[in-house]
Amino acid sequence: MINITLPDGSVKEFNAGVTPHDVAMSISEGLARNVISASFNGTTVETKTPLTTDGALVLFTWNDKEGKKAFWHSSSHVLAQALQELYPGIKLTIGPAIENGFYYDVDFGDHVVTDKDFKAIEDKVLAIAREKHEFTMRSATKDEALAMYKAENNPYKTELIENLEDGTITFCDHATFTDLCRGGHIPNTGIIKAMKVMSVAGAYWRGDEKNKQLTRVYGITFPKQKDLTEYLELLEEAKRRDHRKLGKELDLFAFSQKVGQGLPLWLPRGAALRDRLEQFLKKAQKKAGYEQVVTPHIGQKELYVTSGHYAKYGADSFQPIHTPNEGEEFLLKPMNCPHHCEIYNTKPWSYKDLPKRYAEFGTVYRYEQSGELHGLTRVRGFTQDDAHIFCTPDQLDEEFKKVIDLVLYVFGSLGFENFSAQVSLRDKENREKYIGSDENWEKAENAIINAAKDKGLNTVVEYGEAAFYGPKLDFMVKDALGRQWQLGTIQVDYNLPERFELTYKGSDNELHRPVMIHRAPFGSMERFIAILLENTAGNFPLWLMPEQAIILSLSEKYENYAKKVLQLLENHEIRATIDNRNETIGRKIREAEVQKLPFMLIVGEEEEKNGTISVRRHGDAGKSNQSMTVEEFAALVQEEIDKTLKPFQV
Repeated sequence: MINITLPDGSVKEFNAGVTPHDVAMSISEGLARNVISASFNGTTVETKTPLTTDGALVLFTWNDKEGKKAFWHSSSHVLAQALQELYPGIKLTIGPAIENGFYYDVDFGDHVVTDKDFKAIEDKVLAIAREKHEFTMRSATKDEALAMYKAENNPYKTELIENLEDGTITFCDHATFTDLCRGGHIPNTGIIKAMKVMSVAGAYWRGDEKNKQLTRVYGITFPKQKDLTEYLELLEEAKRRDHRKLGKELDLFAFSQKVGQGLPLWLPRGAALRDRLEQFLKKAQKKAGYEQVVTPHIGQKELYVTSGHYAKYGADSFQPIHTPNEGEEFLLKPMNCPHHCEIYNTKPWSYKDLPKRYAEFGTVYRYEQSGELHGLTRVRGFTQDDAHIFCTPDQLDEEFKKVIDLVLYVFGSLGFENFSAQVSLRDKENREKYIGSDENWEKAENAIINAAKDKGLNTVVEYGEAAFYGPKLDFMVKDALGRQWQLGTIQVDYNLPERFELTYKGSDNELHRPVMIHRAPFGSMERFIAILLENTAGNFPLWLMPEQAIILSLSEKYENYAKKVLQLLENHEIRATIDNRNETIGRKIREAEVQKLPFMLIVGEEEEKNGTISVRRHGDAGKSNQSMTVEEFAALVQEEIDKTLKPFQV
C-alpha cells in the first residue's frame, strides 16, 4: 500500500500501481472525467502513470495552468504529425507549449507555408484528434535514439540527443507518430475538439542568427469549439487595444529605422504623459523620504564587472564603447543599481543616517534580438522608475512593507485592480546562476515571504525567477483582456553591498554591511505605458490625460471667446486645447473622439452670450450636452480626479 497526499492535506491509502485517474475516480466521477494531467512529487506525470511510492499528488483539469500546458504540449505532437503527413520529407525540431497555445519549428525545405495552408493543417489535426489516439511514453537508449533520427536524416533531433545523457531519453508515441519528449500529456487526442493555426514566422534554430532559419507554426487548441470562438473574439478586442495602434492614433510615440530598432521616440503628447507619470511618482516618493539622483547613461566596464552584470549579461549586451585612451572601455548602462552603490560610497554613514533612499528615472540599455522586439513592451532602451534603499537589517522588514504600500498606491491610482504578487525565488536545483552565500539568500527570501504575508498579499511562489543577486516580489497584473504582465518589482539584496564594500558604522562603533532593496513600481516606463494603454484602451484616468478637454468653436466668429475659455481653464490648471479650424462641428467631434479626449467644450453664439460652455463627454454619443460655467466645469473635473487620485499616505 502507498499513501497519497492531496492538495488539501488529506492522505489516502491505495494499492501500489494506482494511477492519477484512479485517485480522481475515488474522489468523484466528474473529476475523473475532467482530469487531463497530474503532478506527483513535483514532477509532471500522465493520468495513467502508475504510482508506486508515497507522495504528493496534484490533479489538473483544463481550468488549471498546468492542465492547459499538458493540453497544448500534446497538441503540438498532433500538429507535428499533421505537418509530417501533409508535407512528407520535412524535418521536425522542437514544439513546446507557450502561454497561449503552442508552436512547432519545422524545416520545410523548399515548401513555403502561408495562410492558404492553414485550413488544411487545421482539418488534418482535427481528423487525427477524432481518432482518440492515446499518448504513451517509452524510454530509449542514446544509440537507439540517434539511429532513428540519423535514418530520417534529421540533424536537429540528432543534435538534441547528442546533448542528452544516456538513460534520460524518452519518446512519446501516438497513432503512427513518435517524437522525442520528456512527458506531460493528456490521456488521448480525442479531448482536442477545436484547433486554429494562428500564424507562421521565421525562427532561427536554437535562437541563434548564425543557424538556419526555420518556419515556426503557431497554433492553439481547445476542448470545446465555444472556447475557441471566445478566444478569437478576445483577440479581436486585443487588436483594437494594441498599444502600437493606439500609440499611433493618439500621437504618443514612434519608431525610426534610422534611429534604430527598439529605441522609441516620444512625441509631445507622449512626453507629456510620461512627465505626468513621473511627477505623480516623484510626489509620492518625496513624501516617503526618497532623494532624487541622476546618473550617466554609461559606465566603465569595471563597474559592471564588480556588480556581476558583465558576467551575467555582457555577452548579450551592446559592445563596449572604446575611447581614444588605450584600454579605456565603457558600456551602455544595463542597470542603475551599480551607479547608486557608488553614490552611497561617496561618504561614510552611521546607522543613524539610514535608511538612505535614492530614486532615479534612469534610462538603461539592453540588447534584444530584432525578432523579440515588440512595440514598447520589448525594447532596447527603456527608463526604469528605479530606487535603491540602503538600510540596516533591523529596518529591512519595515522598509520592504513601505515599498509594498507605494506599489499598491500606484496600481490603485491607475486602475490596476486584478493582480497577484509573485514571490520569485532561486531555482531549487541550479544554484550556479546566482551570486552570494546560501545564508544571505535565505535571509533575503524569508524577508520577502514574511513581509508579503504580513501585508495580506495574494501570493504565488515561482522557483527559478529570482534575479541573479537576490529574490524578488514581482507584481503580476492582469489586463482587461486577461493577459498577465510583470510590472512592479521589489528585490532584497545582500550581495551587491558586499561586492561594492558598502558599510555603515553601527551603535557598537563597528562597520557593518547595509541591506539593499531594489524597487520599481512601474517596472519600466515603456512597458507600463503600453499595458496602461491596452488596459484602458487609451481612456486614461482624467488626471493623467495629456489634454483633459478640447474647446470646439462653432465658427471662427467665436475664436476670441474660445481663447477666453482656455485662459479660464488654465487658471484652474485644466489642460486644454482649441480646435478653431474651418470644419464642421460634427467632424471636430469625431476627431476628438478618436483622440479619446475626455471632454469636448462647444462654444458658439449662445455660450458666448451667457458666459457658459456646452460640455460633451467622450463616448456619450446621443446624449444631450450639459450647459455650465467654466467654474462649474472645473469643479466637476476636480471631483472626478479626487475620486481616483488620493494623496499617498505614509
